[in-house]
Amino acid sequence: MTGRTEVAAAPTPRELRRVLVGLCVTEITSWGVLYYALPVLAPAISHDMSWSTGTVMVAFSCGLVVSALAGVVVGRLLDRYGPRRVMTTGSVLGVVAVVAIALAPDLPSFIAAWAFSGVAQACLLYPPAFAALTRWYGPRRVRALTVLSLVAGLASTVFAPVTALLGDRLGWREAYLVLAVLLAAVTIPVHVACLTPTWPAEHATRHGPGAGAAAHVRRVLRTRAFWCLVVAMTVAAFGMYGSTVDLVPLSVDRGASTGLAAVTLGLVGAGQLLGRLGYGMLHRVLAPRWRTALVLFVGAVTIGLLAVVPLPALVVTAVCAGAARGTFTLLQATAVSDRWGTAHFGTLNGAFIAPVTAAIAVAPAGCALLAERLGGYPYALTLLALLVLGGAAAATGSGVSASRPDP
Repeated sequence: MTGRTEVAAAPTPRELRRVLVGLCVTEITSWGVLYYALPVLAPAISHDMSWSTGTVMVAFSCGLVVSALAGVVVGRLLDRYGPRRVMTTGSVLGVVAVVAIALAPDLPSFIAAWAFSGVAQACLLYPPAFAALTRWYGPRRVRALTVLSLVAGLASTVFAPVTALLGDRLGWREAYLVLAVLLAAVTIPVHVACLTPTWPAEHATRHGPGAGAAAHVRRVLRTRAFWCLVVAMTVAAFGMYGSTVDLVPLSVDRGASTGLAAVTLGLVGAGQLLGRLGYGMLHRVLAPRWRTALVLFVGAVTIGLLAVVPLPALVVTAVCAGAARGTFTLLQATAVSDRWGTAHFGTLNGAFIAPVTAAIAVAPAGCALLAERLGGYPYALTLLALLVLGGAAAATGSGVSASRPDP
């Protein structure tokens, strides 16, 4: 007897329910405040500060890029300290960032505040929440990840109208200050109170940062399968997010009113819910690489259809594109654990997710730039479809000889 167990006690069902409910609440709030509020407030910010809307969105993209870079470090911190400390710290950083955005006196300060918010996003949005559920739920993780992504998908539904109301009544600066208070009041206490199960960090503490744990991570990072997966998911993220975010200008070019174009974009959200609901079955019947290749192939087909179908069919195709993108979210959440298990998941997933997040950050502007250079959105979407199709081909090389068992 050593007097001290090496393996953390498994969370009880009650603890797991508390974790899942808590993360559903904090993910809705974090996504609503740190992501979906800006598109709503951007016109008011642009008018008040005499900046173009594009300039405002560049600042927003800076935050997303910083989030991608910070995610590598955050993943390592998650493995060592667990989500309770990391996500609570992220909540505090997020509050400071949102206050800095609200009080920014000029463009450099505004961009700097959004860049700082990227650190908070890396600690608060999907990757750390997915890591928490992956480690705590183990083999039952897919259902928990599906529930979280379905509930968090309502963030725009909840926060877009709330943010619009605050902006109309108070102004954009005051709206952000109210949102900062809301972020603090909801996420800090919930993270402290709900993320309480013992974190299974025995791999980091037993081996030490330079021993077995690091060796396992290095082995995975040197495999062809890992980099095939990174390439496949990165190019797919760029294509899927760029094509769906830019549906409004595409629809208007096809003759739709702005209202109908907005409805078409909204149907992407409905499609995402359908895709996430069906992911569990796909997870059960297909091996990881073939599941990845299939989802990316379907995504490429829907993007290609968006490029060529007339306006009436565009609405239906938007739902299909949304379903592919919704499935992609859960594919992204399970890609690493399905191939290499849940040990050192934060570190491995941080390395995997960084280029994917960066691709998502630049996708809207990248698609618009391609449309300008190539002579229209149909040509840009055709190129994106081919890019995602190449990602599907790369995904076939992301298989591993044997799945690593959950610890």
